Amino acid sequence: MSDGVLEAALRVLGEEGEPLHWTKIQDLALRRGYLDPFATPDVRKRIVAALAGAARRTDGPVERVSTGVYALRR
Repeated sequence: MSDGVLEAALRVLGEEGEPLHWTKIQDLALRRGYLDPFATPDVRKRIVAALAGAARRTDGPVERVSTGVYALRR
């Protein structure tokens, strides 16, 4: 369900090189054209779910740094 959304979030985090709040990740992904708000219904819900799910996995590509803030796992 959220593979393309997670991919967009990972791309933004990789490009920025620092932890970001999910709202900033969403904003940059939309501005850079990685997500299409017309093709991806409920972008907010999907990006939050994708980041939270990836952070919960021990082998996931992201980690939650603080409330709503995510970074690429080292």
